[in-house]
Amino acid sequence: MGKLPERLRENVRILGDLLGETLLEHEGPALFRKVEEIRALAKSLNKGTASDASQLVDLLSQLEDKDILPIVRAFNQFLNLANIADLEYFSSADAQDNDGLDTLLTKLSSDVGKDQLYDLMSTLRIDLVLTAHPTEVTRRTLIRKYEKIARTLSDLTRGDLLTYESNKLQGRLHRLVEEVWNTNEIRDERPTAVDEAKWGFAVIENSLWHAVPDFIRHFDRLSRRRLGQALPLDLQPFKFYSWMGGDRDGNPNVTHKVTEEVIMLGRWKAADLYLQDLYELGGDLSMHEASDELLANLPNGASPTPYRERLHALRKRLEVTLDWTERTLAGENLPEPENAIHHRDDLLKPLLDIHSSLIESGFEHIANGPISDTLRRIYAFGISLAPLDIRQDSDRHVQVLDELTNYLEMGSYREWDEEKRQAFLLEQLNSKRPLLPANWPVSDDSAEVLATCKAIARQPQETLSHYVISMARQASDVLSVALLLKESGVTWDMPIVPLFETLSDLENGASVMNTLWQMHWYQRYTQGHQTVMIGYSDSAKDAGKFSATWAQYKCQEKLVDLANQYEINLVLFHGRGGTVGRGGGPVEKAMASQPPGSVAGRIRVTEQGEMIRYKFGLPRVAFRSLSNYACATIKATVTPNPAPKEQWRALIEDMSDASLEGYRSIVRGHKHFVPYFRSLTPEQELNKLALGSRPAKRKATGGVESLRAIPWVFAWTQVRLNLPGWLGAHQALQHALKEQPDLLQEMLTEWPFFSSFIDLLEMVLGKADSAICGHYERQLVDEEYRDLGEFLRGDLVALAQLIKEIKNQPALLEDDPMLQQSINVRKPYIDPLNYLQAELLKRERSAGEISPELEQALKVTMAGISAGMRNTG
Repeated sequence: MGKLPERLRENVRILGDLLGETLLEHEGPALFRKVEEIRALAKSLNKGTASDASQLVDLLSQLEDKDILPIVRAFNQFLNLANIADLEYFSSADAQDNDGLDTLLTKLSSDVGKDQLYDLMSTLRIDLVLTAHPTEVTRRTLIRKYEKIARTLSDLTRGDLLTYESNKLQGRLHRLVEEVWNTNEIRDERPTAVDEAKWGFAVIENSLWHAVPDFIRHFDRLSRRRLGQALPLDLQPFKFYSWMGGDRDGNPNVTHKVTEEVIMLGRWKAADLYLQDLYELGGDLSMHEASDELLANLPNGASPTPYRERLHALRKRLEVTLDWTERTLAGENLPEPENAIHHRDDLLKPLLDIHSSLIESGFEHIANGPISDTLRRIYAFGISLAPLDIRQDSDRHVQVLDELTNYLEMGSYREWDEEKRQAFLLEQLNSKRPLLPANWPVSDDSAEVLATCKAIARQPQETLSHYVISMARQASDVLSVALLLKESGVTWDMPIVPLFETLSDLENGASVMNTLWQMHWYQRYTQGHQTVMIGYSDSAKDAGKFSATWAQYKCQEKLVDLANQYEINLVLFHGRGGTVGRGGGPVEKAMASQPPGSVAGRIRVTEQGEMIRYKFGLPRVAFRSLSNYACATIKATVTPNPAPKEQWRALIEDMSDASLEGYRSIVRGHKHFVPYFRSLTPEQELNKLALGSRPAKRKATGGVESLRAIPWVFAWTQVRLNLPGWLGAHQALQHALKEQPDLLQEMLTEWPFFSSFIDLLEMVLGKADSAICGHYERQLVDEEYRDLGEFLRGDLVALAQLIKEIKNQPALLEDDPMLQQSINVRKPYIDPLNYLQAELLKRERSAGEISPELEQALKVTMAGISAGMRNTG
C-alpha cells in the first residue's frame, strides 16, 4: 500500500495536533479522551486489528447526549483540515514532478508540427461555467478560514524563514484552527441566489483574478520557447460564465429582479477590481517617453507622466461606474451615466494605446508586465466578471405560449403537434407584427418568464451569454425561446442552447438539431454557430450510469457528424457535476474519453460549488486546474482517440441494454425501492441543511422521480452505498464476461472511453462501504424492505469482485495507491460520523423530534461525511 507524501503527512499531523490541542483547551480532557478512544478504535478497525464494528458502535451508543455534538464536530473538522492539507500539497512544487503542459507541447511540436500547434494554442477556447451547488455544505466564512490555513501551511515551507517569522506563522495556524473550532459549521439561513453569486465573484477576486494572467503568461512563455512565436495579446484560452442568478430551472427564488441585481453586482465588482489594477499601474508607469500617438490623445497635451495621464481618464470612468452600480444596488433608480463603462472596448482601448506606446518606446519588458496582466483579465472577465447564462425549463415556455394562443382564440399551443407548433413559431418569427398584447391575463409563472426576457433586452449584451433550455425535446422548444426573446425586445441573436438530459432526449438529440439546421430562419439566426448541452446528472438518474454514459457518447458522435455535414461550428457544453454519478471525475480522463472530433480546440463545461472550491479556490490550485484543462483540450484536439470498432459498439450496446434493465428494474420496478430509499438515507432530513437557494425538488409535490439529481446522489453517498455511480454496471459486465470475455479485455486495453469508465467506477466502489450501509439498514429500515438492501449490497460486492477480475488485480485501486491511502486516512473519521448519524436518525424518526443540540449534531454528521467523501453531489 502506498504512503502519503511526507509533506502531506506532516501537514495532516500538524493540523490534527492543533485541533487536538484546541479541543483539549475548549472542551476539557474528558471529552478529548473520548475522541481519542473513538479514533483509536476506528483506526484499528480500518487496519484490520479489530474483528468487527460492534465495539465501536457500543462505545458510540454509550455517549452522553451532551458529548455527541462536540465529538461529531471534532471528526468533521479533522476531515476538513485533511482536505486543506491535500489542497495545499497538490498545489505545491513537491507535487509537480514536471510541467505537464511543457512536456505535452514539446512532444506535440515534433509530432504534428509547430505551426499547427501554434494555431491551436492561439485559438484555444475553454469556457468554464460556474454554478451554484445545493450540496456545498461548508459556510463561506469557514471557507475563507480554510484558505488562510492553506496559505499559512504553504508559507511555513519557505526555506528563508527567520525564527520569529516561523513562530508567527505557527501562531497564526493555531489561531485559525481555534477560530474554526469556535465557528458554527452549519448555516442558520439558506443562502439566496444573490449570496451564491457573491461567492462566485469572491472566487474570481481571490483566486482566478491572479491565476488566469499567470497561466496565460506561462502559456505564452512556453509558446516562445517551444514554438518560437509569442502568442497574441488578445489570447482568450479561458472565459468564465455563471449560472448563479441566471439558473431559474425549478428555482422560484431566481427572478428577473435577481438576475438584474446579479448582473449589477458583477459590474460593480469588476469596476472595483479594474480600479485596483489601475492604481497599481499608475505607480508603475512613471516613464516620460511615449509615442506621438499617445501624446496626441492626452486631454491636456504634453505631460511629464503621459501614461498616468492616459490612465486618469479611464480611472474616472471606472469611478463613475462604481458609484452608479453601488447606488443602484442600494435601491436608487438611476439612469446609466454616459461616461460609465458600457463595453469591454471602453477598457481595452486606452490600455492597448498605452501598451503600443510602451512597445514603440522600447519598453518591451514593462509592456509585458502588469499592464499585460490587466489586458488579459479584461479579455477573460469582461465588464461583469462572469456573463450570465439564463436557464429555464422547456415547459415554462410552452405554458406562456399556451396561455397566449388560448387568449388570442387560436387554440391550445400545448395540444398542437410538433409540426403545427413549428409552423406557428416560424410564421411569427418571420413576421414584423408584434404578437404579445399590451395587456392580457397571464399567470404569475408566465409573467415571470416574460419579465426575464425583457430583463435580457434591458441589459448590455456583454453581461449575458446563452439561453439554456432544460428538458429540451423538440425543435419547437428552441424556436419558442427565440420568439419570446424577439417579442420582448431583445435585438441581438442570443445563442439558444438545448439541453438533452434524459436517455430518450439524448437518443433524439441529433434528430432535433437536424430539424433546426434545415430551417432557413434558424440558419440565419445562428450564423453557423451552435452550442448543445449534454446533461450528465439527469440521464444517469434516468437510466443508470453505464447506459447514460454510452448514450452521451453516441449523442455527441451523431451531433459532431451532423454539424460537419451542415458546416456548423459546434460547441459541446458538458453539464458535469462533482461525483462520478453526475459526470464528474478527473478532467484528463473526461477529455480522453470524448468521441473523436468532439473537442476541436473548444469546449464548455460547468464547474459546480464544492468543485469550484477544490479546483479554483486558491491561486496555485487554480493555476494547476487551468493547466490541466489546457493540456487535456489540446491533447484531445490534436491526438483524438479513434472511433470504437464495430465489435466494441455491438458489445457495449448489449451491455447498455443489460445495465438499463438492471437499473430500472430496481429504481422504477421494485415495489420497495422508494420506501427503502427514504428510510435508509437522510434524503428527507437534508432539508434541515440550508444548502442553497434552489429547492431539492423541481416540483413541491412528487416522489423520487421529481428529486433533483444532486440531492439524489448526496443521499446515497451519506450512507456510503454510492448507488447512482454503479447500479446496473454489474449486469453490463456480467453480460460481457459471459458472452465475449476476450473482446471485453480488448476494450479495456484499447478503448480509452471504456477504460476511463471502468477506472471511475472503481473509484466509486473504493469509496463505498457495504458494512456501513448494512448498519443503516439494521437501524432504520423495516424488515420487509431489507431483502432489497441485502440484494443491493450483494450487487455492490459482486461488482467490486468483477472489477478486480477484469483488471487482474487483488484489490480495488491497486493502481492508484495515493487515492487508496487518502481514503484510508479519512475512514477512521468518517465511520464514527456514519454510526452516529444512523443513531440520530433513528432517534428522531422514532420520537418525532430530538433536542436542538442533537439536531445540530445530525447536520454536522452530514457535513462531515460530505467533507470526507470529497465529491458528494
